[in-house]
Amino acid sequence: MLDLVQPITKQQAKVIINKWHYSKVMPRITKLCIGGYKNNNLVAACTLGYGVRPLHTLKKMFPSLEVADYLEIGKLCVSDDMPRNTESYFISRIIKLLKRQMPGVKLLFSWADGIIGKPGYVYQASNFYYGGYIWTEMYLDKNGVRIHPRTLQGISIGERVGTFKTRRFEVTQAMGMTKYFGVQFRYIYPLCHKREWQQLQTESPFSWRRNGFPKDIDCQWKRQVTKGVRVSCGKPNFVMTDYVKREAQTQPKLL
Repeated sequence: MLDLVQPITKQQAKVIINKWHYSKVMPRITKLCIGGYKNNNLVAACTLGYGVRPLHTLKKMFPSLEVADYLEIGKLCVSDDMPRNTESYFISRIIKLLKRQMPGVKLLFSWADGIIGKPGYVYQASNFYYGGYIWTEMYLDKNGVRIHPRTLQGISIGERVGTFKTRRFEVTQAMGMTKYFGVQFRYIYPLCHKREWQQLQTESPFSWRRNGFPKDIDCQWKRQVTKGVRVSCGKPNFVMTDYVKREAQTQPKLL
């Protein structure tokens, strides 16, 4: 098991994530990185911060809270050489560290990527509460690389719509992208007092429970075949999520 769990630098976390995580893209808003050591070797990393819309995400779950009241797990990975239960042990140590060093944080939140076939077993084993799921989307390029929608908005060959570039079907098709839809599962671990957590549950529109957890069979997928039309499909085959640049900078803009 891990000998030491303590804060590490973002650069140290990147090394571990690039080696062992299925997605190499670091979260944009990272407030804290925590590492796990075995025999003086860094073998685990967790980034804590927020997703792309932290206030929206939190208010949808708990209307009375503010961003400073929670942290989201962005990346969590452990060396493949470590025992299978290392991740849940790592999370338990992270929770103890947060309670001790950041007492103002009331909730630890995470999404489980059902869209890539992960229903969140590590959170289930770590005694998190499950709060349902949402449908989300991803793109695969011709090489099978998984691309986040926000990344695609940056590399799109289409016109700019406000801050970002378009993800219209004909644009992504011209770029060789296939759009898939899948589910993400919500998980919460309360760091606050039990009484406050009970109050937060009463205001939440979601039912939070420690049973009825999703399994592999609950992961669902759909593929967009034409504009506005989705068909059910099996798990998409992808290589990984990595930083993606437009391969053909000279290709004409699609209007």
